[in-house]
Amino acid sequence: MTTQFLIASNVLLWLAFIGVAVVMLGLLRQIGLLHERSSPMGAMITDHGPDIGDAAPTFDLPDHQGATVRIGGASAAGRATLLMFTAPTCPVCDKLFPIIKSIAKAEKVSVIMISDGQPDEHQRFLEKHELGEIRYVVSAEVGMAFQVGKIPYGVLLDADGVIRAKGLTNTREHLESLLEADKSGFASIQQFMTARKHAHGAHAA
Repeated sequence: MTTQFLIASNVLLWLAFIGVAVVMLGLLRQIGLLHERSSPMGAMITDHGPDIGDAAPTFDLPDHQGATVRIGGASAAGRATLLMFTAPTCPVCDKLFPIIKSIAKAEKVSVIMISDGQPDEHQRFLEKHELGEIRYVVSAEVGMAFQVGKIPYGVLLDADGVIRAKGLTNTREHLESLLEADKSGFASIQQFMTARKHAHGAHAA
């Protein structure tokens, strides 16, 4: 009886193991498909502010050194501008900062960091990070104009101050997708998914 019980229990254990393995393989496949479908063709848009193709709102504000910064409008340098909405207490923003510097330098894009918070928090952030050519502006008004609800959030303006891409930028891939918007033709992941859906529908028809 004991031997039969052990054999039965081993068989049940193996069946359970095989069942779990099959479920895990199925989950891995679904995760892989989800990752492929949500590849960084564009950062996720979550706001309801000025849309892609609209002229960005314009502001003339002082940066952290007291110099006036123009946000929106034609670029005096004749190149694209990346507006990065951040906060000094945002851990993801802090982690992304070196990546922002690296990408901006490689892509020759002007970067304006737009932040909000307490003065002592900004002071600690500025002491911790070397900004280089990045301009740092403290303003809640700009975030309200763009209706930014979550950070870190990026908005790419072309040389004429027109919004070309925007979205949440939680990863390096999201940042790169903003800068690749004109090349890829997809300024957001929503646009990519819509185009993919239409393409599949046309193919099925």
